[in-house]
Amino acid sequence: MRWQFVLHIIGVLVACIGLTMLWPLAWGVYYGDAGTLPMLWAALVTVCAGALMFFGFRSSDDRRAVISHREGMAIVALGWFVAGVFGGLPFLFSGTFPGLVDCVFESLSGFTTTGASVLSDIEAVPRSILFWRSLTHWLGGMGIIVLSLAILPFLGVGGMQLYKAEVPGPVPDKLKPRIKDTAMVLWKVYLLFSVMETVLLLFGGMDLFDALCHTFGTMATGGFSTKNTSVAYFDSAYIDYVITIFMLIAGVNFSLHYMCIKGNPKVLLKDPEFRAFAGLFAGFVLVLTIYVLLNSNYDNPADAVRYTSFQVASILTTTGYATADYELWPGVCQAVLLFCMFVGGCAGSTGGGMKVMRIMLIMKQSYQELFRLIHPRAISHVKMGKRPVPEDVISGVWGFFVLWLALFVFCAFIVAATGSDVVSSFAAALACIGNIGPGIGTVGPTENYAHFNDVAKWMLTFCMVLGRLEIYTVVILFVPEFWRK
Repeated sequence: MRWQFVLHIIGVLVACIGLTMLWPLAWGVYYGDAGTLPMLWAALVTVCAGALMFFGFRSSDDRRAVISHREGMAIVALGWFVAGVFGGLPFLFSGTFPGLVDCVFESLSGFTTTGASVLSDIEAVPRSILFWRSLTHWLGGMGIIVLSLAILPFLGVGGMQLYKAEVPGPVPDKLKPRIKDTAMVLWKVYLLFSVMETVLLLFGGMDLFDALCHTFGTMATGGFSTKNTSVAYFDSAYIDYVITIFMLIAGVNFSLHYMCIKGNPKVLLKDPEFRAFAGLFAGFVLVLTIYVLLNSNYDNPADAVRYTSFQVASILTTTGYATADYELWPGVCQAVLLFCMFVGGCAGSTGGGMKVMRIMLIMKQSYQELFRLIHPRAISHVKMGKRPVPEDVISGVWGFFVLWLALFVFCAFIVAATGSDVVSSFAAALACIGNIGPGIGTVGPTENYAHFNDVAKWMLTFCMVLGRLEIYTVVILFVPEFWRK
């Protein structure tokens, strides 16, 4: 393991984060708010720290170096934690939070697109700081590492191992022969949809600041809003439906979006994971709509469909925006939304959770085992569509499933041990490891995470990174063999 080389590459990531702080700094100058000077200092400190790491740990052997599998894992895992620390500087310097714990929690909640917040009065925060808070979503959505892949080739560094370690999903799609081109394609698609949503939200009456911030939260499936009551503040059916549509878009594999843009829209209907994702969304909306109407939560079917479709899309894609307090809905509706938290979006999307593809493979593998009990001599394979799924992918999915559940339960118990009630502890752990944000209990859609103590917040922060980096990339750092030559 070339630790000097690892820190050299992380320096690139830190410097890039510092440069992106110039955007919220410009908003601070425009509005003349109290966050301008703190943003400036945070940008300077971050850029200088990144430059010192880059030049201080540079070696002549790094030129045309190839990142090994272990180094890729280390760069990604450590890079996200380092990003959280430097990303928290604007909150610290502006006095948004009094201590480092809350600053890092809010920052990593943004970068990991979780959307769990410790802010009690969002609208009292300077706009430059709010913009940075939302921008961390957008940067983390497609991945800081994927963005850097477009830069690393110019430094003479290959980046396929970074791509494999960071891109969410069982099988990362390499769309182009060169990894730099793949990274650029993904970011162009991401940028295109971001521009489209921003324009549509402007037509709905939002100003440019709010439109950009809510676009960042939607396309990254993050959920940070600029309003205390989230999207419900705007009380607009048009805005609700626009955000619902783009949450669903963000929850679909971006490789499919790219192929649709290239002139092959049929690829969506041919993709089994997309069909399952669309079917789950439609089925859950139908169930919730029926129950909220029977429970008289809404007076007419139009309102029921509007609010249930928004909430199902928000939780299923792990975005976390809210237009209604779903804890007032019937218990079965909350159970459905709880199941959505486990499922998450599609592989290759910006969504979190366990991913639809993994749920499908687990169900197919379970059915195959039942089939073998009935026909012990039969030869059968798990297929996704018409293609057999390699055994190593199946074993990887089961390994992920077991680790995911074990770590979720472990983290929930640690949070409960700090004094939180059981329901809120498990809901918070699930919401953080699934990168969802709101849960149930004291972390419901109208509450936040400020009431947890520092130990619980550090554990939940760890959960966010675990979920965003698909468990393995972080857990591998705790395996003794990883450190052996």
